[in-house]
Amino acid sequence: MVSEFELSEAQRFMLLPLEERERRLEAMSFQEAEALRYDWEFWSRPSQRVPGKVNPATEDGSWTVWMPWAGRGWGKTRTGAETVRGWVKEFPIVNLVGPTADDARDVMVEGQSGILAVCPKWERPTYRPSKRRLEWPNGARSLILTADEPDRARGKQSMKLWADEPGAWRYGLETWDNLEMGLRLGPSPQAVLTTTPKPTKLLKLLAQDPQTLISQRPTFENEANLSPRFLQRMRQRFEGTRLGRQELLAELLMDNPGALWKREWIDRDRVPRPPEVLVRIVVAVDPAVTSDPESDETGIIVAGMDNQPVPHFYVLRDLSGVLSAADWGTRAVKAYRDLKADRIVGEVNNGGDLVEFVIRSVSLGGKPVGRDAAYKKVSASRGKAIRAEPVAALAEQGRLHHVGEFGTLEDQLCDWDPQDETAKSPDRLDALVWAVTELMGGGMGGLSISDAAIKGTTRRSA
Repeated sequence: MVSEFELSEAQRFMLLPLEERERRLEAMSFQEAEALRYDWEFWSRPSQRVPGKVNPATEDGSWTVWMPWAGRGWGKTRTGAETVRGWVKEFPIVNLVGPTADDARDVMVEGQSGILAVCPKWERPTYRPSKRRLEWPNGARSLILTADEPDRARGKQSMKLWADEPGAWRYGLETWDNLEMGLRLGPSPQAVLTTTPKPTKLLKLLAQDPQTLISQRPTFENEANLSPRFLQRMRQRFEGTRLGRQELLAELLMDNPGALWKREWIDRDRVPRPPEVLVRIVVAVDPAVTSDPESDETGIIVAGMDNQPVPHFYVLRDLSGVLSAADWGTRAVKAYRDLKADRIVGEVNNGGDLVEFVIRSVSLGGKPVGRDAAYKKVSASRGKAIRAEPVAALAEQGRLHHVGEFGTLEDQLCDWDPQDETAKSPDRLDALVWAVTELMGGGMGGLSISDAAIKGTTRRSA
């Protein structure tokens, strides 16, 4: 149970005797009751409200960046949406930034706790998706930007800014640099960054800035609004684990000493764009057998190999998620076509022939495109650690490059300890290993690396 200090006014109200609650509610008019539904001061916990001048690291105690580092289900999205709702009453330019266009639309704008849901009808903005903006009744406007298109943030000016899940941004520093240069209007430019903490360059840089105020809050602070079954499940599966410390307790974790990968390798060799010429591209699928909310993820990783005499390898996409068979099949085939990949490889230890059946069944735009995809099934005859070690060696040698940032994948790479028998199977790591192993191990029709390089001089990566 959360302490009394952390209770919202709504929670305090529920602690009153039933008779007193009924008396207060009956005394309210319909208009007052309707207004109470949208009264953030009533529903929010103190930790969710915009801080005042409470940063002792600065001369005047103020902050430029407020980062609620919070566990899953704490209420980050609601906090960001309500902060924007409050800001636009005073500031006419309050912009939004999501990890992707889909995230910005589905979570920040149209989500269950997004802006359209938290605003009463008399304050609700008009959403203009074609113009990527919100138009508020009082004349304020909010541009909707995405971190997977950092150049679109160039030159966009803000008075206030809400950035969601910067720990998952693919181009974190590049996007933030453009955003910060535009955060320059009004008497007190400020940004709220709602995120689960990840040890990315961007978050570590912001955490060291004296103008940043961090609020570390656990999932369980919001237990009054979460399903008891969910809370029980999270405690059973993740209590005492590194993943639980990050995702539930909002701790910023560094490398697991027993992991095969190190973040310093990934950061050292990260590139903003792939090389112009890639000899081969592979889409790897490590399927889950179910797709309910508590299922494992289906790992989908796209990787490519360049044309150097000693080849380097590039992680191009992470399309993983908790997905139905139809969804992961469509993602894999679409990536295969969009990136002009050479092959889809599917791990069949769990799915068997299901993987190929799903791939072959995919249609895009009414055309049965999956049936013509080059497909190869792979099965694990050796342990996961043995399969992963050669790929980790490439990373240590500086020959495995991440094109942008892949926060969840990188967490798995740097957290998974092959000696820990209790550690959860890392699905994205598995898919990466399958993709790079396929690139390393042939499938090139007997061509040497140099021959393949000649034949691949016209290939361009996407």
